[in-house]
This record gives sequence, structure tokens and C-alpha cells, in this order.
Amino acid sequence: MAGLGLVLHPTRDVSEVVEIVERWAARHRKTLIVRAEDAHRVPSSVEPVPAGEVAVRADALISIGGDGTMLGALRMAVRDPKPVLGVHLGRLGFLVEVEPPHLPSALDRLSRQDFTVESHACLACDVCGDDVVAFNDIALVRQPGSGFVTATLAVDGQRYGYYRCDALVVSTPTGSTAYSYAAGGPLVSPAADAVVVTPSAPMAGISRAVVLSPEEKIRLELQPHSAAVAVEMDGLVIRDAATEGTVDISYRRDAGLVVRFDPLRHQERNQLKLSLLDLPFLPDQLRELLPEELRRERDQRELEPPC
Repeated sequence: MAGLGLVLHPTRDVSEVVEIVERWAARHRKTLIVRAEDAHRVPSSVEPVPAGEVAVRADALISIGGDGTMLGALRMAVRDPKPVLGVHLGRLGFLVEVEPPHLPSALDRLSRQDFTVESHACLACDVCGDDVVAFNDIALVRQPGSGFVTATLAVDGQRYGYYRCDALVVSTPTGSTAYSYAAGGPLVSPAADAVVVTPSAPMAGISRAVVLSPEEKIRLELQPHSAAVAVEMDGLVIRDAATEGTVDISYRRDAGLVVRFDPLRHQERNQLKLSLLDLPFLPDQLRELLPEELRRERDQRELEPPC
């Protein structure tokens, strides 16, 4: 892998991690590139290029941040999927695997192509005529004080029913642990192919999550008496105060490639993170509940390099 593209968290301080990557790249004579708008956040040895060229010119992408940054890297490479290595600077991180202290050894393995690839599907969406992709979910969300989202659901051209709710979330299996889960939707194995439609705080109409085949085409259509809604793609607002229009959604397999060094350990960590979501404790509080011996063992594991 001769060239690596850096995808940076938009607001967090990424300088420490970027320096680790830059030193490694200098030793191994690798080229680093970054979006031109992020050039001021990286050393001068990192080449700035137009945003649309990062994924085209890179052999792999390094996402520095949390799951949101990782999703942005996957979307960046959706037309020509490249392996994406996630370096964790976020709070929870279901997609990212590598902690900053383990990054040099992870980069060595990346360079040797000593890793597996976890394939991710996306939702290809036509939002009122604009094409967008979402690796987690696309959501129609009511604006506070403006009433409710009222929309009909059609599957393969057949009207299925209607929703009246605070938000309507359509998710991939990866996104089933995000907004859909918070709204009461099911957890879907990342090994499965499915689309989940989940209403948040339903008032009338369909009140439960619906799981659909990846082969089925989905259409959501705002009704004339619906409140103005925001359309979110992977948590980013792409349309604000929409009062009419349709969202057509189809499922696209193998749209993103995530680097995995230890898939089983990563899965075990994610299962633990999911179980902790339902506990009313902060992470530091949970750590203090562990016996001292287990706390030391946990801290030591966090320092171990990926194998």
C-alpha cells in the first residue's frame, strides 16, 4: 500500500495520532494525503488534495475519530471501496477497532495486508431527487414544536401503511445499534442482509419496527398534513424543514470495507458496549464497580497490541 488517505474528526484534536501516522509513513516511505480543507491540521509532508480525490488516490483510508468519522470515510470511498482502518478517538465506537497506542503495529499489519475485511452494506437513497448514501441510517425527524412526521410506507410499489411519529428511521444491520436501537428497533446481526424501518414515539399508524428484505425497494412519502421534517443521513442533516416529497431507498451490498485485525475480540467488545448502554452509569462509575484485580486486568488488556 503506497498511499494512505487520512480522514479526520471534524472538531477533535487529532494531532497526536496524525504524528504517529506521519512518523510511520516517513520510515516506510509511504505517501499520505488529506482533504485540502484539512491541510492546516496536518504536517506539511501530508499532501492536500481535493476531497473527491482522497479515496481515489489512496490504497487505504485511516479514519481518526469515532464512528461518525468512520462512516464519513466509508461514504467517501463508496464509489470505489477501499479498506478503512478506524483509530478510536470517540466515546463508544462500534466500528473503530484500534486505540492510538496500538497504531504503529496496526499500520505494520495494514502494510503487510495482514488483516481481514469486514464488508458493510449501505442504503442508496433518492431524497427528493438528490442521491445520497447512508451506512447507518436515514431518518425523517420532526422539528421541535412543529407536530409529527406523517408519512406513508410503500414496499416494491405496494402501499404498506402510514406512520405518525416523532421520527422515522430506516437502518442497515450496522445502523441497527444506533438511532433505530434507541427508538426500540431490533438488533440485527452485521452478518445479515436486512433493512429495518423503525418509528420513534409512534402516535398512530404502524407502531412497531418492520424488517424488510434487501431486495425490496422502499418509498417513504410525506403526507400533506405532516409537520416540517429534517432529513438526516448518518446523523447529518441533508434537508431541513421539508414539507413534501419522497425518499426512495434501496440496499447496496459490499459498499464499504472495514479493516479488522481481531474480529472475534472486536465482536466481544461490541457486545459488552451494547449491554452497557442499558445501564444508568457513566464509564468511570462502571470501572469503579469492578474489583481491583479486574480493573488492573482490564487496563492491561487495553494496552495490549492487536494480534
